[in-house]
Amino acid sequence: MANVFLVGAGPGDPGMLTLRAKEIIETCDIMIYDYLANADFLKWCKPECEILYVGKKGGDHTLPQDKINDLIVEKSRSGKIVCRLKGGDPYVFGRGGEEGEELVEAGIDFEVVPGITAGVAAPAYAGIPVTHRDHTTSVCFITGHEDPTKEESGNNWSVYGRSNSTLVFYMGVGNLPMIAKNLMDNGRAPDTPVALVRWGTRCNQTSFVSTLENVAEEARARDWKAPSIIIVGGVCGLHDKLGWFEKKPMLGQGVVVTRAREQASGLVDILRGHGACVHEFPTIRVEPLSDYVDVETAILQLARYQWTVFTSVNGVKFFWQQLKEIGLDSRIFGGMQIAAIGPATADALRERGIEPDFVPEKYVAEHVVKGLLERGIQGADVLIPRAKVAREVLPRELKEAGCNVTVLPVYETKLVQATGDEIVAALDNGDIQYVTFTSSSTVENFFDLVDPDVFRKYPDVKIASIGPVTTETVKRFGFTPAIEPDEYTIPGLVAELVRDAG
Repeated sequence: MANVFLVGAGPGDPGMLTLRAKEIIETCDIMIYDYLANADFLKWCKPECEILYVGKKGGDHTLPQDKINDLIVEKSRSGKIVCRLKGGDPYVFGRGGEEGEELVEAGIDFEVVPGITAGVAAPAYAGIPVTHRDHTTSVCFITGHEDPTKEESGNNWSVYGRSNSTLVFYMGVGNLPMIAKNLMDNGRAPDTPVALVRWGTRCNQTSFVSTLENVAEEARARDWKAPSIIIVGGVCGLHDKLGWFEKKPMLGQGVVVTRAREQASGLVDILRGHGACVHEFPTIRVEPLSDYVDVETAILQLARYQWTVFTSVNGVKFFWQQLKEIGLDSRIFGGMQIAAIGPATADALRERGIEPDFVPEKYVAEHVVKGLLERGIQGADVLIPRAKVAREVLPRELKEAGCNVTVLPVYETKLVQATGDEIVAALDNGDIQYVTFTSSSTVENFFDLVDPDVFRKYPDVKIASIGPVTTETVKRFGFTPAIEPDEYTIPGLVAELVRDAG
């Protein structure tokens, strides 16, 4: 079996990566990736994976192609699984064919994992179908940057000029005046629509439509840069009518997500769905305890409690893991009343066959206590599975109401980032407009990593807090959140971000 994979990473949108590509990324031992391959994909690599960047942009080569070829061959001979990750498709202007030839000459087996090429994806995200029966029945993919050592151009401008095909040029922004002139000199009408799409399918995508005679000047006026796809043809006239991606309400807005990576996917996916550029900066990591003897003891004595109060999805998750470890399931809660501090926690219980007896209208400990007291919890034996370190409001107030409360740590949170340099660099670049906090611990750990005095240098960056408890923690560091939803949930937080960005 092959141990080398030439993998297409697609055009940039994480959702455009194929399942096969993700599988290779998750299992490879050595990752060799390009400038156009979305670096977010590297988070799926194994912790011990060797990651090597060999990107090339605008003539700035980390490694020239022949050295990249040598590196792939060298790493392949280690017997480890090598993933050569390339933007788009390896065989569409990706030089994957050259890398494959080098592997064949070295006697090394390899596989190709095709990817969605930018020449199709970028136009689609800009509202441009590359074929359309009312405009054209063919499409031609063309390099806008040929090998400078070639004696003759491989581009047949006379054919391109006379053809009614949609023309899609890769890597052609620097040669745009020459491309436009050659097409017009060979018969294409000066008023032919032309579209440029930069960073197609990504959250920072931008595009515009011009004409063949004006596009070079307009691109110069806009200071248009690579990486861009150039589309020539009548289909470009559909840009405004069919454009959908650039209408997303948070397109281009940089949002920092500080949740633990294990919990962040929901928030990240919703934000990306609205077009936001998400900067994942998990300030905490959720980990199991080193010893679960106390948890197992509490589970075996569960019959002595009248109420169990779950305060987080993680509390549910880790509690159930221990149930399974000792061969038990949800039936052990028979006859007991169960509370969930919020809708996400309630859903986690429902997934395990438990319908909570109580979910408060406001998802903070104080409202949980109020609702529980209204349901006559006074004097009851109460179990609270939770994080090792958490707010004491709930157990304290229940104890004051006469309850016999057992706080049961079932997981712990730890600081995950070494420094805040990555976020500070993004702040310096103007890439961040919002920082989101979903708990007091995310606030505290964020400001452990990013000095509050440093953060004050960016007064235009808005803090979004999920609720009043988190807001109070933010204020302790000298800041006032600009955003706090009426409903203290992830959907509520996102709705307020969308409203503010709009």
